[in-house]
Amino acid sequence: MDFRIISTHHGNKMYAGQIIEYTVKPLFGITMYWMTEITHVKENCYFIDEQRFGPYRLWHHQHHFREITGGVEMTDIVHYKIPLGIAGRLLNRFLIDKKLKQIFRFRQIKIEELLGKF
Repeated sequence: MDFRIISTHHGNKMYAGQIIEYTVKPLFGITMYWMTEITHVKENCYFIDEQRFGPYRLWHHQHHFREITGGVEMTDIVHYKIPLGIAGRLLNRFLIDKKLKQIFRFRQIKIEELLGKF
């Protein structure tokens, strides 16, 4: 997806109200602007980001962390809606849903490569 953070004013810690801007290439190599807001943060437990501007009609992404023996378990819960009515629903069924699953699987593999698998 060529996911790039383009905003620069983030500080040292994540906080509610934080805006993060990106460019992404979600489909067919087309660059899109995406802005999310961190709406909730409970340190070492979870944070939530929501789209403010971007490719989705709705994007609500919960990142949960739980200490387990030997490490930390990460769980993502994503709710999203695609624009474009029936065309968007078809795109989601045949392309977007699969792409999102690939992205999260890729992230899981990379994290396991960097930190190990528990």
